[in-house]
Amino acid sequence: MKRLPPRFATYLQLGLQVLLVAFLTTNRLDASTVCGANEAVEAVFVQQMVENGHWLFPLDNGSGPMYKPPLFHWTATALDRLAGIRKVNTFNLRLPAALYATAGAALMIGFALSRFGPASAALSGLILAASYEYISQGRVGRVDMTLAFFEALSLFSFLWWLAALEAGRSLRRITLLHFLFAASMGLGVLAKGPVGAILPGLPIGLFLVFDKRWVELRRLMRPLPVVFGAALASSWYAICLAGERYNFLSRQVGSENFGRFFGSLGRMPFWYYAQPLLLNAGPISLLIPVAVITAIAMPRTRGADSNRHDNGPAAAELDCVRLFALFWIVTVVFFELAAYKRKAYLLPLWPPSAILLAWWTWRIALPRWGGGVVVALVTVCVAMTVVNFLFIPWREIRDCGGRLSVTQTLEWPFLSLYGEPPSYVTRQDSLRSAARQIEDLVGANQPLFAYRFDEALEPWIFSLDREIVPLDGPINLIPSGYVLVPLPIWYEQAGRARGFSKLLTLPDDQRGLVLLHHEALAAVGPGSARQASANTVRQGGVAGMIPRAAGSVLSKTREGISSVARRRFAVSI
Repeated sequence: MKRLPPRFATYLQLGLQVLLVAFLTTNRLDASTVCGANEAVEAVFVQQMVENGHWLFPLDNGSGPMYKPPLFHWTATALDRLAGIRKVNTFNLRLPAALYATAGAALMIGFALSRFGPASAALSGLILAASYEYISQGRVGRVDMTLAFFEALSLFSFLWWLAALEAGRSLRRITLLHFLFAASMGLGVLAKGPVGAILPGLPIGLFLVFDKRWVELRRLMRPLPVVFGAALASSWYAICLAGERYNFLSRQVGSENFGRFFGSLGRMPFWYYAQPLLLNAGPISLLIPVAVITAIAMPRTRGADSNRHDNGPAAAELDCVRLFALFWIVTVVFFELAAYKRKAYLLPLWPPSAILLAWWTWRIALPRWGGGVVVALVTVCVAMTVVNFLFIPWREIRDCGGRLSVTQTLEWPFLSLYGEPPSYVTRQDSLRSAARQIEDLVGANQPLFAYRFDEALEPWIFSLDREIVPLDGPINLIPSGYVLVPLPIWYEQAGRARGFSKLLTLPDDQRGLVLLHHEALAAVGPGSARQASANTVRQGGVAGMIPRAAGSVLSKTREGISSVARRRFAVSI
């Protein structure tokens, strides 16, 4: 049997690793519904772009501005346009994150191959597939994976530019890599705000300063690429300013950036990041800080032959791992200083950390402790990859209130390969089932209210693909229409409620909801209606029941109320 050429075999192996990440992030991607508030918020913005054409300034439930810049949402919209899709569902919402994760894996493997060789590239790809955080975030319709991709591209393109500069490559190649670096920094800002440029930019600056590479630092700061990157980064913010969308700027620059550092979004304890840093991928996570410390402690030998491959790390390799170690330290310290913390904030660490750990294994651990270290690491990576394949979809179902037995969890992946998911999986999706029941009863132009919800409405807004007016206050002041009420609230209010008919009892995780229909003035004549409306105004009116952020939602919902209801409630609303 004819053997494959070595180069082709290497590319085939690395390509299969990229496909492995693609499989892990897309397999059963839409098995669970969009039940989490954070993902549902982004889903509503994508809905507004794809289905209503609001590319620049989509609103959450008709009033709330975007929490993040729109690059993730633009990517989702562009993919849907290319595919001819006009309606957002769970799969195409999450697909951009899976594609960014796959592209990030391909980028990382390609960089490792070019700077460290095929062995390190293969091991870094396996480490990334074993990362629970990387694979799980590649299955969520949020902006974090978009940011992780462009931060990795910023680091890699800078190192490519630096190598081309020091090797005396052509001016055209150096310039193209410089602009690639500037573009990746700018797109990082469009992915999640200034952090997209700060986190890669700060360690790069420290790296050049610590090595006293003043010439390279001056070359890096040449005006044209800097202006290009800054223009790209500020483009959407400038459009907000020109369009007088100050509420977008206030949320983006205020609470979403500076506010989280000072506790406006909440506070987490200082040890919050211990678990994602040390236990994210089992034993693998424990080795990464060791690799970071080793890379920082290694002496830098200027002028070493960057093409040398021997038992000691080459100078070019050491440039890479020292920068990746600085990036790891800067990122951890930066987010540790913030009062508000999230595990996903550490997601951009994984591509450079995978290369860093692969370097440590081949260049440091193997010469000292032998091949058993490599065998052990590969075995753990394979085991963690299998765990990711089985556990992450199960956890997604669980987080939405579903329960699967061990047997069902193990057989589900294989049954899904043959078509529709098994019935015991589809039965877990109470939110989708409830949304279908509501749609059967409530017309698209009929008003839908949510009374005294203490949880996010966005999962319902996305599943129903419509705005919902949140209300509070006396239940009898609710206008005519359909009302979603948490079951405990309905038990509390049912004795004093007038004109309500109960249509459905819906599962909502563990608590339950009821769908009611309300005819506010069905039993009174025209004169009494005017008097009732006047009384409503004196008592604060329906407007007094509506949270301030929902005001514009009500103004749009009123357009869907029947003409009779509009005439009856013209005064009170």
